[in-house]
Amino acid sequence: MDHFEKLRCAVKEGAIPENLAMVIHNFYLSYDEAIKENNYTIELIQPLLDQFLKLVINQLKNPYRFEPYHKHITKPFDYYHFGLDFIRPLVVFEKSTVRGIEHLNTIENTLANGDNVILLANHQTEPDPQAISLLLENSHKKLAQEMIFVAGHRVISDPLAVPFSIGRNLLCIYSKRHIETEPELKQEKLSHNQRTMKIMGQLLDEGGHCIYVAPSGGRDRMGSAGKIEIAPFDPQSIELFWLIAKQAKRKTHFHPLTLSTYNLLPPPSSVQKELGERRHAHCTPIHLSFSHAIDMEEYPGSDCIDKKERRQNRADYICNLVTKEYELLG
Repeated sequence: MDHFEKLRCAVKEGAIPENLAMVIHNFYLSYDEAIKENNYTIELIQPLLDQFLKLVINQLKNPYRFEPYHKHITKPFDYYHFGLDFIRPLVVFEKSTVRGIEHLNTIENTLANGDNVILLANHQTEPDPQAISLLLENSHKKLAQEMIFVAGHRVISDPLAVPFSIGRNLLCIYSKRHIETEPELKQEKLSHNQRTMKIMGQLLDEGGHCIYVAPSGGRDRMGSAGKIEIAPFDPQSIELFWLIAKQAKRKTHFHPLTLSTYNLLPPPSSVQKELGERRHAHCTPIHLSFSHAIDMEEYPGSDCIDKKERRQNRADYICNLVTKEYELLG
């Protein structure tokens, strides 16, 4: 019985609703074609697809509840390596690149010395955490596995994303664009975010942590001209992380990180509030670029008198660094 037949059986048994089954079916079609381009056979990855379906069914039956700070689960089931192994067949490694190795080594040394690093990055595709780890697993294995990701509500609630999210270290927040949905839950969401930020402060007090955050609050998308556009960075988001970092007992260093991973699993053309978005996998090279640490107090426009404008200048400056680096990637 292949993965399509197992999916049909799951629908007949009532384990998966038809609308979600259609999303999985279409994803299977694209995944099957994509891995063939990378010389993987269906027989080789069949166990991964079977395991994925089991995890989705289990999530629908017994939803996993994420705490504000979720630590990756590797026992008794290794969700971390499952996520890597699932995305691995889509990546053309011989054409993928990591730029800024010297900055990456600096980051590793910074962490080893007990300081923290916050990566201010763009975000392009759902499996960005797996993409980062796949390109770092051979050269910077510890960083690849221990990096903490600031995660929005969707990846910890969508049953197709949860099996991969469980395998990552996450600081779970509600992004600004989702705070206002379900107004009756707004205060609860704000309280949740406050707890998450408090825990982040405690982590920075401990030292030795690397945290990835996308200040845009969402993924980059294709613009009207048919070109992928880096989503603008939110100055308030950057200011929040900067303020928490300044209050920590250990020093925190801020590095821009640029990702070019869009083609792995392109996002919908517009932001979707409902779960169960379309997923279409591709076989593709992916690219990362680590940049030098930036001064969060001295930057172009930092001498502006207006506080709001000063913060906007900083956000634009960092976003421009990422955008310029993105243009150099494959």
